[in-house]
Amino acid sequence: MSSILTAIQEKHEGLNRQEQNLARYILDHSQQVVSMGITDLAEQSQTSTATISRFCKTFHFQGFTDFKMKLSTELAQLPSGGSYQDIVAGNPIDRIVNAVEANHLRSISDTTRLIDYKQLQLAVDALANANQIDLYGVGTSSIVTQDFYQKLARIGKRSSAFPDPHMQVTSASALMPGDVAIAISYSGETPETIHSLQCAQERGATTISLTKYGSNTLNNISDIRLFSSTLEEGMRRGDMASRIGQLHVIDIIFTCLVSEHFHELVPTLERSYQMVKKYTNKGRDNK
Repeated sequence: MSSILTAIQEKHEGLNRQEQNLARYILDHSQQVVSMGITDLAEQSQTSTATISRFCKTFHFQGFTDFKMKLSTELAQLPSGGSYQDIVAGNPIDRIVNAVEANHLRSISDTTRLIDYKQLQLAVDALANANQIDLYGVGTSSIVTQDFYQKLARIGKRSSAFPDPHMQVTSASALMPGDVAIAISYSGETPETIHSLQCAQERGATTISLTKYGSNTLNNISDIRLFSSTLEEGMRRGDMASRIGQLHVIDIIFTCLVSEHFHELVPTLERSYQMVKKYTNKGRDNK
């Protein structure tokens, strides 16, 4: 199932009755929906064009045409073999290696198809102009914030990434307009991360969320919304593939940032590399 269809399935029970009817029709007839007009879909799903437009906005599409285009692209690019593979007992090593590779590649592919280029550009612009960047996340998402922190440090960007949620709020309380806060949570419902972002927003900072695709509390309160792949949940391996998707987005943001400000940031990047080399590898060689 595609990331879009998975998100619709997950949010199905939280929709109103008309939107639930529409969601069920889309899930059952996804291939046909991509070739329908909005009036045809309203008639076939026994809803209305207003319900369809509202439904598309709920899932962060610009409209029905945008929804159809992205759903069509996902359906066309779904890999053969389908779903993510969970950990099972007694698998031989070669099958485990192939399964983990397939999960990671699928997560990257799903995440790439979810990129909204306008939102991505807004995020890059905000980071380029930020005086201070705060990074919020707990658990697996905290690991992703640490990765982004070290990237930003290499290009001379002032940033903070505290694993302690209390310190995240403390840092957020010192932000000002012109600063940026990025909150990462796969579910988008992690209370500690939500509170940190709310504090940053209260202080006037630009807020960016990175969550799984679909409507959730974190992206609903954010100024800029980015998404990673929506997984078919597995209790034993979900964090692995979600982390890969999040890191993929972080790498894209970082590469865009450096590319757009190449002459300003590359010398800093090169200097940090040379200094690390000077005071680590060379230092050990001289002992």
